[in-house]
Amino acid sequence: MKLNLSADSVRLLIPALSLTVLLCAVFYLQPRAMSYTGLNLLFNLAVPITLATIAQMLIMTVNDLDLSMGTFVSFVACVAATFLPTEPLIGALILLAAIAAYAVLGVVIHVRELPSIVVTLGMSFVWGGLAVLILPAPGGQAPVWARALMTSKPPLVPMAIVASIIIAMITHFIVMRSSFGVLIRGVGGNTRSVGRAGWSIIAARAGAYALAAFFAVLAGIALVGLTTSADANIALRYTLLSIAGVILGGGEFVGGRVSPVGAVIGALTLTLAGSFLSFLRISPDWQIGAQGAILIIVLALRLLLNRLEKREKGR
Repeated sequence: MKLNLSADSVRLLIPALSLTVLLCAVFYLQPRAMSYTGLNLLFNLAVPITLATIAQMLIMTVNDLDLSMGTFVSFVACVAATFLPTEPLIGALILLAAIAAYAVLGVVIHVRELPSIVVTLGMSFVWGGLAVLILPAPGGQAPVWARALMTSKPPLVPMAIVASIIIAMITHFIVMRSSFGVLIRGVGGNTRSVGRAGWSIIAARAGAYALAAFFAVLAGIALVGLTTSADANIALRYTLLSIAGVILGGGEFVGGRVSPVGAVIGALTLTLAGSFLSFLRISPDWQIGAQGAILIIVLALRLLLNRLEKREKGR
């Protein structure tokens, strides 16, 4: 029997299968989760994780890696919980300045040919320090509009799932259909060819970093809308979760090969994995390791399918 699986099909098949298997396992362990309220609780924190994963995906599209994603989202959450409710204009200006700083960061990394891992790791201390200065102790309050949006209850399907579908559709159009998406994927795939074609590599990288920061800002605001308060360390785990979500969703570290829809599914899978491990009564201290094991299993399965595909093509 021949396997007619394209690379794009494999990128979506594995994360979709992983999410389906996990969902079935959760329903088996806790049948009451098979309801509107149950799904809402399962995917309660999916939106900020999904947005952070998309932000990381945009950075990885140009062959970079952002190790400051978690601290940046924490910084945004602190700004959202302190300035946006009482002084929205100042808060908006701070967030716009942060997005501009990300764009400059992309330019500096390209012009100076610096490793993105080192630069973003250094920036993680900057964002973390700013977060502590803004909010030294846990507190603040969520903007009314953010709280209302994140706790809204659309008919039939919980808000987290509706928002994830919308995010997947928008980012798929931006990355896979728009000229900007083609450009940044081209930068990740073959920078020299893009440069020879007359496109500005600096502008493309700056745009990718700025757009990533925009989605990270949305992640921080969404997180505050759910938790109603903030903390300088509230989203530190998002760095690893965002990277894992992109890889789980079919993305790769090089070549500009990413899948926006797969990244969203990967983020949902990681969100659900936490609930699944809780139902198995696995200690929270072991849950990160268990999530890593799930990621390794999925990657091994994807590698197997890729090899089968190449073998079929070689015949």
